[in-house]
Amino acid sequence: MRAARGLHGQVAVVTGAARGVGEQLARKLAARGARVALVGLEPDELRRVAASLPTESAVWHADVTDHEDMAEVAAEAAGRFGRIDVVVANAGVATGGLLESSDPDAWRRVIEVNLVGSAVTGRAFLPALAESRGYLLQIASLAAIAPAPLMTAYCASKAGAEAYAHSLRAEVAHRGVRVGVAYLSWTDTDMVRGADEVGVMREMRQRAPWPLNRTYPLGPTADRLVAGIERRSAHVYGQGWLRVMQPLRGALPAVVALGGAREMRRIAPRLRGLRPGLVGAGGAAAAGRPATAADTQRN
Repeated sequence: MRAARGLHGQVAVVTGAARGVGEQLARKLAARGARVALVGLEPDELRRVAASLPTESAVWHADVTDHEDMAEVAAEAAGRFGRIDVVVANAGVATGGLLESSDPDAWRRVIEVNLVGSAVTGRAFLPALAESRGYLLQIASLAAIAPAPLMTAYCASKAGAEAYAHSLRAEVAHRGVRVGVAYLSWTDTDMVRGADEVGVMREMRQRAPWPLNRTYPLGPTADRLVAGIERRSAHVYGQGWLRVMQPLRGALPAVVALGGAREMRRIAPRLRGLRPGLVGAGGAAAAGRPATAADTQRN
């Protein structure tokens, strides 16, 4: 295991930092002495988070899918802080339902934010990370390992983000830049709570075998991610049991297909007309619509 590096005085960029995993990472990185650049689509929420951090921070309102936006953020953040040591490509959105009847705009937006936005983020910050011999952490998901029905956009985007990050690791290692991939199961965020507002999707998840059917607390998950950042790990697991899924991943699609087919036969009549769009307050921001009370509920 690689020795941990202290984060005191280092500069970390976190995308999707207004809430959920991004917000918790910003808080925990700052608690370890890092200065933090917060990037996202919700400026008021970003400023709320920044104002509460114990170290120097700054906010950028930017769309991670926009090359010009992110190039400007990278240049301004490097100018503001003098260096960039860590970038966490965390911004992500989700939708659910059958591919056939899904909202095509929402489906495409998931791919754009989760996959294209991750690559745009990496491209923008690589020069600064090469200068500092820094670290890029790509937030992926259990969905990259075990694709599930009703989640085609999310699973495809996270599998793509994982593959992109693995490819990038080999490209930039000789420049001193390390790249890691983080895997998370269902974690208590606005996005997951928003998905649970869709009753049939919540029911399918609850019927999954343990430990896939649990929602995991955000704080310990973020602690594991920060520990991975400190070690500049190639693989980081938000829940410890996810590590054992890696050697099983070749068989998982067939297993999921068998169980998923039975579940789909059972719930098929209830899926007619299901078209949830992007879920949670982050999804509302990515879709350019006001967040509802259900979107923004916090535990």
